[in-house]
Amino acid sequence: MRGGRGAVPRFKLTVEYAGTRYSGWQIQKNARTIQGEIDRAVRTVTGRKDFELYGSGRTDAGVHALAQVAHLDVSTTLPPDTMKRRLNDELPSDINILSAVVVPHRFHARHHAASRRYLYQISRRRTAFAKAYVWWVKEPLDVQRMRLAAQAFVGMRDFRAFTPEDDDARDPASGTGAPSTLVLLERLELVEDGDLILVGIEGSHFLWKMVRRIVGVLVEIGRGGLEPAAAAELLTARSTMPARLTAPPSGLFLERVLYEEDVRTPQDPVLRAVTKIQSRV
Repeated sequence: MRGGRGAVPRFKLTVEYAGTRYSGWQIQKNARTIQGEIDRAVRTVTGRKDFELYGSGRTDAGVHALAQVAHLDVSTTLPPDTMKRRLNDELPSDINILSAVVVPHRFHARHHAASRRYLYQISRRRTAFAKAYVWWVKEPLDVQRMRLAAQAFVGMRDFRAFTPEDDDARDPASGTGAPSTLVLLERLELVEDGDLILVGIEGSHFLWKMVRRIVGVLVEIGRGGLEPAAAAELLTARSTMPARLTAPPSGLFLERVLYEEDVRTPQDPVLRAVTKIQSRV
């Protein structure tokens, strides 16, 4: 770390953002990103250029976050609450620092993440107010068929067919090369909430576009285009079908990043809609 470890505090930032206007989390040349906006705000608030900002993982263009985690190493005397307030003063309204706390340098937002939770929102009706936060599926969906298919994905599974061939070894959740396409999926559940179908997914890590492709396959099964047994079959063969069925980014939220020290209960988590869509007729 630049400047000497002992002299520079490490802040743990918890960030929410609407990803619609951004090309994902990671800084890119000639593109507006979440990390880029926070980087700019840190420069303005601290007057420093020699700092390091690491996210717990990447989110793609158009994907949102309810509680992304990052750590920031920057030489400053600002207390955490002041840092949070001043960063938010500099950030656009669709990016918000929920909390800033000083943590030991042994904490690493990416390497120490034990699991990640994603939420995907599927709307059963056209909506004038939540288009950027849902996938509107016009056809009727059989949720029971989708739940039956979802069982095949839970456990340690090889999701090779759910990530592009050129990116088999890439893990955008960690931002590094992954040892394999094996992923421990701890939970996959579907909940009906008004005119929404909520898909909650928790796992050790996620391959590029993996969550959106799981959702796309489940929706196709719900439409009746595939049988529930197809979910298990896609885990045992090379197939381009998941790529063709990739769900749009608008409905996807990084819900939470969990660390070993986080307290968990048997009831945790309870899926909740970000955008309520109730039937009006």
